[in-house]
Amino acid sequence: MLVSCDDFSHAALIVLGHGSTKNADSAAPVYQHAAALRSRNLFAIVREAFWKQEPQIQPVLAGIAAHCVFIVPLFISEGYFSDEVVPRELGFPPGLSTLNQQLSTLFYCRPVGTHDGMTAVLLARARGVVEQFPFPRAPRPAETTLFVAGHGTERNENSRTAIERQVERIRATGEYAAVHGVFLEEEPRIADCLSLAASRNVVVVPFFISDGMHTREDIPVLLGEPKRVVEQRLAAGQPTWRNPTERQGRLIWYSSSVGTEPRVADVILARVAEAAKGHW
Repeated sequence: MLVSCDDFSHAALIVLGHGSTKNADSAAPVYQHAAALRSRNLFAIVREAFWKQEPQIQPVLAGIAAHCVFIVPLFISEGYFSDEVVPRELGFPPGLSTLNQQLSTLFYCRPVGTHDGMTAVLLARARGVVEQFPFPRAPRPAETTLFVAGHGTERNENSRTAIERQVERIRATGEYAAVHGVFLEEEPRIADCLSLAASRNVVVVPFFISDGMHTREDIPVLLGEPKRVVEQRLAAGQPTWRNPTERQGRLIWYSSSVGTEPRVADVILARVAEAAKGHW
């Protein structure tokens, strides 16, 4: 029987990240958004948890006493890991997103990256980086080609779906001169941005949760920054891309990952609200 959990003041929220034992920055968005939501005092308990690092999800769950517990995966796409591996290890029956236990009901929410609210997050990143670095002036979206950069993988067809969905939504508004999805491991490639651009001004937004190796190292190199320069800036603790940078007659602005945008906290809440109403 589905428990009504519309009143979150007696519920617990777990923001679940993938985590990494090799990249400390991987955990930062989880702590960022958990802290932001904790400060709103909407839930009785807000905890951070991870799959690949401490604190891991099972011990965190074991330490929570709440009537309703919402688990929101801070992941970009729906795929094998978020849809099968994590729910199975948490004990959810196949195809179900709620699990009744002795003292509480667990709600496993959908990933944040596939929510329509991420469109506002993505646009905030695109507009923000241009406004922050208005050289020689901040170009209007109509003068700009927007690229949404993702990982992509031929091993999982869902990997690019979230990005393609966002590209379709933004393109339909007619706000930008052109909108494209580009990928690290699939076509079209991130290195194709300059040839695909329909304008002199280009904004590239990485559709990743954290600012890690791909966003700080791989993508700047693919956009034309010499690898040795990227490595030198990393070693000096500097940003690896300077906004805007001119390449082949185009001005390129490159933003931080969507996962670190403060509005993601609202998307997490939207996923909780869906789960509470049984709209998984």
